[in-house]
Amino acid sequence: MRKTIKAMKENVKSWLGSENAAAVIAMAAMMMAAWLAGWLIGHSGGGVTMVFENSAYGLHGAAVIAGAVGAGRHINGVPLTTDVADEASPGLLRNEIDDRIVRIRPMSTPLDQISRYGGARLCGSMKVEYYSVDTRPTKAKLTAPVAAVSSDNGYATATLKTDNNEIFQPTTTIIVPAVTTPDGGSLVLYVTANNGSDGIKAVAVNNGKGTAYPMPAIPTGAVLVRMGRAAAELDVMTAQFETLPAKADNYCQIFKAQVEQSTFMKIANKEVGWTFSDQEEAAIIDMRMGMEKNFLFGHKTRFTDPEKHEEVMLTGGIWNQTDNEFEYDTEEGVNDEWMVRLCRKAFSHNAGSSKKVLLAGSDLIERLHLAGAQRMMVNDAAVTRWGLDFTEIHSKFGTLYVMLSEVFDQCGMPANGMVVDPEYITKYCHVPFRTERLNLRQSGVRNVDAIVITEASCLVLRYPQSHLKVIGV
Repeated sequence: MRKTIKAMKENVKSWLGSENAAAVIAMAAMMMAAWLAGWLIGHSGGGVTMVFENSAYGLHGAAVIAGAVGAGRHINGVPLTTDVADEASPGLLRNEIDDRIVRIRPMSTPLDQISRYGGARLCGSMKVEYYSVDTRPTKAKLTAPVAAVSSDNGYATATLKTDNNEIFQPTTTIIVPAVTTPDGGSLVLYVTANNGSDGIKAVAVNNGKGTAYPMPAIPTGAVLVRMGRAAAELDVMTAQFETLPAKADNYCQIFKAQVEQSTFMKIANKEVGWTFSDQEEAAIIDMRMGMEKNFLFGHKTRFTDPEKHEEVMLTGGIWNQTDNEFEYDTEEGVNDEWMVRLCRKAFSHNAGSSKKVLLAGSDLIERLHLAGAQRMMVNDAAVTRWGLDFTEIHSKFGTLYVMLSEVFDQCGMPANGMVVDPEYITKYCHVPFRTERLNLRQSGVRNVDAIVITEASCLVLRYPQSHLKVIGV
């Protein structure tokens, strides 16, 4: 007997030192740890317990079994993927919800689509305050004629009054394209002093020879183009130049949509697979279409609802955030020359991008489509950006991505459009896009499954002059 026990002990020792024993022990330890973790979660207080809500989408064949109260959800019959986890437990995975929203009929809401791809900034208030700045003006117009000033010796000085005297500081050089000198070139001036509203003092540096440089007559309305500064050899300092951004604000608007389905509707036999998730998608489409209209043409205001006696905020659309316009005659045809002028207006005299987006109504799209026989500027091949399909207008000024926007037609402006610079559009979100389940059955309101979709957001333009309104008159 002793020999048998001793032999068993030796066998156990030998087995414990083998690889098989190590694997069995490790497996047992993992099972023990898993059991202990499950017991702790099931019996812990509310701070540790996480209760996950069911998604409105359903699990499409996966079996979701409710466990103990406060112990989460259990998935049987399918692998645990990110899609299943996101449907069974909304909010568990911290991925951007916009990544899913942008896949729902993006072509109908291009502005909202582009703003979501650019990323939104969270804001802690329904009122958004932001700063924008444009490039310094490069030209001004004379508001009063300049009489000719003769000179027998030296440079004749004249006072010029413009509609923007501030941009011309001492030592600035100016070119006047409308005035030609005897040598054939455009008149060049040198600013000697800036007297504010009284005008600027300047001398003509290329309107004479030898020692006499008279000032020629300059008519009202002549354009003065600011060039570089010219310092003397002993100059250490020059006139200061500072720029400060202008403060603007907008209101976040609370956009909502609600979807309900009765219990009997849910269990009824249907000829087609029309589910709650299909209704939710339709609601999101309608909600985004409404948001698109507000983002474009909304009027910024806050008022009190006369029935509910509660304050309501409306967001301001980007159409009203820029005064940069391109008007065209709807009776005239659109050709390559017209498109070049449009591109010139859209890309020149602003510090914007070389590629911009033209969102246009159906009349304007039709005109562009029929423009020219050869249509050398238009590329009919689809170009996909921001999840949207565009055609292109190429010019030496820049490239326009062109797309039909249903909103212009719906708002009675089929001949209009807007060139937007995606680099300088910012979306602010006070409440990011989210869905919440309403427990109307337990609260005794209605025997339905219900969710409410909410977003509180607004769009703002930075560098307003880099965007352009296209208006048919």
